[in-house]
Amino acid sequence: MDSITSNAQTWLTDFFDTQTKKEVQNLIENDPEELKERFYKDLEFGTGGMRGVMGVGTNRINKYTLGKNTQGLSNYLKKTYPGEEIKVVIAYDCRHNSDTLSRTVAEVFSANGIKVFLFSELRTTPELSFAVKHLGCHAGIVLTASHNPPEYNGYKVYWTDGGQIVPPQDGEIINEINALSFEDIHFKADENLIESIDKEVDEVFFEASVTNGNFDAKGKDNFKIVFTSLHGTSITAIPEVLKRAGYNNVTIIEEQAKPDGNFPTVESPNPEEPEALTLAIKKAEEIGADMVVGTDPDSDRLGIAVRNLEGEMELLNGNQTMVLMTKFLLNQYKEKGFKGNEFIATTIVSTPMMEQMAKAYGVEFKTALTGFKWIGKMIKDFPDSHFIGGGEESFGYMVGDFVRDKDAVTSTLLACEIATDAKAKGSSFYKELINCYVSFGFYKEKLISLTKKGISGAKEIKQMLIDFKENPVESVQGSKVIWIEDYNTSVAKNVQTGEEKAIDLPKSNVLIYETEDGTRIAARPSGTEPKVKFYISTNTELADAADFKSVNSQLDTKIEGILSELNL
Repeated sequence: MDSITSNAQTWLTDFFDTQTKKEVQNLIENDPEELKERFYKDLEFGTGGMRGVMGVGTNRINKYTLGKNTQGLSNYLKKTYPGEEIKVVIAYDCRHNSDTLSRTVAEVFSANGIKVFLFSELRTTPELSFAVKHLGCHAGIVLTASHNPPEYNGYKVYWTDGGQIVPPQDGEIINEINALSFEDIHFKADENLIESIDKEVDEVFFEASVTNGNFDAKGKDNFKIVFTSLHGTSITAIPEVLKRAGYNNVTIIEEQAKPDGNFPTVESPNPEEPEALTLAIKKAEEIGADMVVGTDPDSDRLGIAVRNLEGEMELLNGNQTMVLMTKFLLNQYKEKGFKGNEFIATTIVSTPMMEQMAKAYGVEFKTALTGFKWIGKMIKDFPDSHFIGGGEESFGYMVGDFVRDKDAVTSTLLACEIATDAKAKGSSFYKELINCYVSFGFYKEKLISLTKKGISGAKEIKQMLIDFKENPVESVQGSKVIWIEDYNTSVAKNVQTGEEKAIDLPKSNVLIYETEDGTRIAARPSGTEPKVKFYISTNTELADAADFKSVNSQLDTKIEGILSELNL
């Protein structure tokens, strides 16, 4: 505890503002446990950048921790691009303090002689990714904590290609940051280097989104959409993009349309949570809508609900929307004629159906670690290959490569195009999904996410993953485990034959079991939240769409059995 108190006392010097010093002194004198939580470590970059609870301390998001990151990034940019006029673009979402923190970040960049384009108001993450390339910037920053609770904020770093930073850059930037003390931060802004931007970038982004997501589906006048931004940034983009693509029957949930960092109408602003779309689904039932779309606060994830075979609104998961979006795009390319260099992509914990689909269409399939930055990296690493589309189970999708991160704006338009086209042909989004199961195998997934907060929670998560590895699963619902993929050691081992294969991906704290019937169980800690996640994937054949209900019920029963076996 002495080292923690000593660390906290360094925040009592005159470099720190009066309010910060007052809060730290109060913690030292009156709340040792909270002091420990705030100062026992520095916030670290995870799969989606740096996120944390706002407040004073080294383990919190505040002007000093973000200022230090920005100073380190400034130093790195100047070393990487000597003699160039360095430019960065900054966006922020609806969260508390995002506007003031983004201003602080802009001021630190400018104090280091770096040109800054700062969005004048909140904007979506996909528009920030787009703006990096559009404005010819060397880097981009978005202040967001995505779908985390209201007390969180975060800082995501994008590079010249519009994608998030990846190795070795992330490590090199972290080294620059760690070499600094807080007193090394340059806070005195050069206002001449900060330029406000808004509609001029909006216009080209909207145009690009419509170009990539609109396929001139017939019957748009007869297609009803209910849309909710869940108090986030997508209200600045999605209604306009849908309008430009010809969708006029769009009902916006007004109670959730105003950006609000408290997210007052939902427990969590996460479209992965069914509760988040309650108001939208209720409205869809009232007006007889065909589709519900909801997005997270920074508009990189989208949740979709469509009418099932009984005519009821059903929330789909990220795997389901991903496979149907990808199939639709593959069909578009197939009609024009494949050139032979196309590929689709997903992550190691997403549905294996993506690989089966790639085989069926004869295109290359690439898989990456969890985190969309790895899919963005593929596009950069294979410049002679053409990225059609791809996504991950956590409700993120990317259409083409004009944006290099999850893009709920263009993906929303694509989903509406698929559903509108299906309806015009006497089918539906849901029926087309069932057709995917018939064609490529009926894969069904389930995610279990356990939250473990604080120092004790971090230890508990670490121990759970150690136990999962050291006490290996031998069979799942009577099916023997064949392969154990350990991404920490980069080795996949056939436990029946002893055969070993190298895993050609960066090391990561992920363990995956695969059984003889193709069931997969993956475990990993979240890179951005205090959670441990377990991913279950099971599959069987679906010979005929008419058998969907019974086979779906069988897979549900199997998944429940798996969860029971694993005590989840």
